Amino acid sequence: MSSQQLLVRQVVRSAHQVRAYHKVRANIPLKVHRNVRVISSSVTRSAVAASKLKPTPTSTPPPPSSEPTPQREQSWLTTKVKSSPLLFSIFLSVARVLGYGSPQQFANRRALLLYNTLCATRADEAFAFWTEECALPPTFQSWFTVTNLHVWLLTVRLRALPAPHGTHHVQGLIDHFFQDVEERLRAVLQPGVLPPRSSSPNLSSAAAEDGSPYPHSSFYTTPAPLAPKSTFPSTKAYQEAVKLQKRSRAPEKLITRQMKILKEQWAGMGMTLDLGLVRGDAEMAAAVWRNLLGARGASGIGLGQEGDGKSYRRAVNLVGGLVEDVRKLDVDKEELKDDNSGVHDFAPSENDRYIGYPELMVTLVSYIRREILRLERLDDSVIMGPRRVGREGEGIQNLRWGDIQNSVRR
Repeated sequence: MSSQQLLVRQVVRSAHQVRAYHKVRANIPLKVHRNVRVISSSVTRSAVAASKLKPTPTSTPPPPSSEPTPQREQSWLTTKVKSSPLLFSIFLSVARVLGYGSPQQFANRRALLLYNTLCATRADEAFAFWTEECALPPTFQSWFTVTNLHVWLLTVRLRALPAPHGTHHVQGLIDHFFQDVEERLRAVLQPGVLPPRSSSPNLSSAAAEDGSPYPHSSFYTTPAPLAPKSTFPSTKAYQEAVKLQKRSRAPEKLITRQMKILKEQWAGMGMTLDLGLVRGDAEMAAAVWRNLLGARGASGIGLGQEGDGKSYRRAVNLVGGLVEDVRKLDVDKEELKDDNSGVHDFAPSENDRYIGYPELMVTLVSYIRREILRLERLDDSVIMGPRRVGREGEGIQNLRWGDIQNSVRR
């Protein structure tokens, strides 16, 4: 048997294995993030998305980094296929049969790079603003809230793409968002189940190491991984540490419940911001205050003495989440309970922080309006990219968000 015939058999065998893998995945019970579907554009389409986009000149963005990206060494099979036109054409034919070059596949790969570059890292890029100006604690919940805001910002522009590209890109973005959220949630509540993510900026090499295509975040703290077995004084000590780690993991029921709560937060923030986009800045500021800043001061500014338990108050979500029957809930009592989220009314000694809230609202609303307008002015081809295999990431660096604190025109 010739070497070319052998290579053809290997390519066809790999194609059958991939097809069998997708059939097995289809029979696995779907996770919560697979149930998240795109909100109908006929209900939530904003004025920005509904209008016809016309390319207009924009300011020149900063040039992307010129540092060379290390290339992975190609395998023997890859080198052989690329060197033979016959084998390369056979490989492309098999890939098309598997749907690799379909519009949905292109949109999904583009959405992955859009999410990793523009959404998943935004909390880390503006860490000081979110934690100091907005007083958000450095927790996973705060990371989710900030990322959710920028997923919505990107969704507004993707909804305006021509059919079916808009639906494909939005669905890919939401799928990647909730896949990443589920992995991060398991890393926090079930330490040791998934390998720790690499902090390498090169996502391709990091994905090869830990199996995750999503970036690492230092915005919040994850449980430290178990030390290598060689560092323990004895095998018994290592086994005890493994048992202790397993006992500290949250049950699967809690993961499922928390994912449903996060799904409700995603849907709620998206719909309220859509409403604010249409109705005006006052409605937009109210949506940001409720969803991003925890509705601080909703029941008034407390003037009690320090140390008084009644000075502590937080907003309680009466729809979905942990609330099963509103009639049985004592709202006043629940507002005084510390849910360990870190988002609650300021203490009496910090009441002066409310003075800057109107200016903070103006900053956030101006940032949202500015970025939506900037994306609106970009042509569809800039958003979707060249749509060529291996070039899915072109132009994404030029879509990066601007500075938040300089969003207000003085």
